[in-house]
Amino acid sequence: MRPKKVILCVDDNEQELSVLTFMLATNGYRVVSATTGQEAIAIFGETAVDLVLADFAMPQMNGDQLVQRLKEIASHIPMILLGDPQKMGGDMHAADALLAKNISAQELLERIKIMSARKRGPRKGSVRATPMAELAVAS
Repeated sequence: MRPKKVILCVDDNEQELSVLTFMLATNGYRVVSATTGQEAIAIFGETAVDLVLADFAMPQMNGDQLVQRLKEIASHIPMILLGDPQKMGGDMHAADALLAKNISAQELLERIKIMSARKRGPRKGSVRATPMAELAVAS
């Protein structure tokens, strides 16, 4: 059995956070939740997270600021911002995906599945450089 993917969910609205947590947990994910950016940063530093799902509109530290801070810690972790497209604007964001908050559960789960399955490193079939130590042994 494969270990469950761990998703860090961040939203200052506890009701929306609990709905999101329930939806993800019932679909096989392990969910760690936070209601503030500072709490999310602390959790991110202590927990091996496979994906971050954050609300854009939060007090003190908005979702984009949070994602920028988390990307400084671990840039390879996929991060999704949820929010009102009008408020997020067309500017560049640090997140890997910007999704409307009213996205269907099915669409959100599909996007999470795709993003959390991303493999980092060389793609299958790519030519790998041989390390110098292996060359020395071969000769």
